[in-house]
Amino acid sequence: MQIPDCEVHFILRKGSCAVSNIRDVAKKAGVSISTVSNVINGTKFVSPELANKVLGAASALSYQANPMARSMKTGRSRTIGVVTADISGLFYPYVLKGICEVADRNDYSVSIADAGIVYDSDQARKRELDCFKSLIDNRVDGIIFASSIGEQDASEFFEEQRHRADINKQIALVSIERNFTHHGIDSIYYDNVAGAQKAVSHLLECGCNKIVHIAGPPGAQVVQSRIRGYLSTLQSAGYISLPEMIAYGDYSHQSGYLAMEQLITSNPDLDGVFVANDQMAIGAYQSLQKRKIDIPEKVKVVGFDDVFISGLVNPSLTSVHVRKKHLGARAAQVALKNIEQPSTGKETVFQEELETVLVVRNSTVEGLENNWAFSDW
Repeated sequence: MQIPDCEVHFILRKGSCAVSNIRDVAKKAGVSISTVSNVINGTKFVSPELANKVLGAASALSYQANPMARSMKTGRSRTIGVVTADISGLFYPYVLKGICEVADRNDYSVSIADAGIVYDSDQARKRELDCFKSLIDNRVDGIIFASSIGEQDASEFFEEQRHRADINKQIALVSIERNFTHHGIDSIYYDNVAGAQKAVSHLLECGCNKIVHIAGPPGAQVVQSRIRGYLSTLQSAGYISLPEMIAYGDYSHQSGYLAMEQLITSNPDLDGVFVANDQMAIGAYQSLQKRKIDIPEKVKVVGFDDVFISGLVNPSLTSVHVRKKHLGARAAQVALKNIEQPSTGKETVFQEELETVLVVRNSTVEGLENNWAFSDW
């Protein structure tokens, strides 16, 4: 996995060490402090000769401008905050890469706060509240976030965050993965219902008659959308779906393994599995292969997200591709637009629903050459 290009820092920080300050640079360059400030911040014209002296002195002293001090003067920190739901997963690094590339091109840094996957709504709210507070306290100019809090808490929660942000300055908020436009928040997300429908329709087209589903954590909006797509496709095709045909995991491969064990026990005649992400699909593989159940001859498997591992496992995994890096880049572009052109309160809330694409591999159709066309890496 590539490391993002831009300057990235996490909310948990190491202690600082002594560094050169602006006075040291001015003394070494033989100029005034105001001249150094004008060169570093680009606030006033400085002759090329003096500018070269200042930059040479700054380089020699390994001087870096204090972003907090610059923020106090300009009202901006040139930092975008990001709240992730689980940075240890395979999904978010791609999203962060897209955010960082846009931030880097625009001379912004990125601060990351990871809420982690939690299942209790009160705990989810507290974790996300801590992340937002940390980013706002660090005076970020915008926050891109993936939220796990329940819909019933969202209106009050985001009104509270906007109030906290507006105490100091207006902070641009952009939601990814979930549509919060009805809460007045710009949102970029995938059509999860349509993605699930593509996955289940493909399994039906491949001849599956008993399709089970490994879902993400119960209660989350994204999870419910994928379940809705799964159920609607089966019902449209005339199949019945029973509660025991759905098992829940936490997006990890371990939970995928346990969910598959549960589903095999309650549905010994299953012949198709739609899994809510690729990591859990790998866990499902382990369960099936332990039982010597051939993929795809006996059971066909479709994942979701199309992360890099889907093309490396054997058999390669059919998956619903989502443009993860593009999602991050678009979110960063919207955030920067709102930072540079603050809202007057009259603009329409931005909304963009991204399409999904089914990438067919050997977990559903044998003998295919590996399809790398949509790989983000």
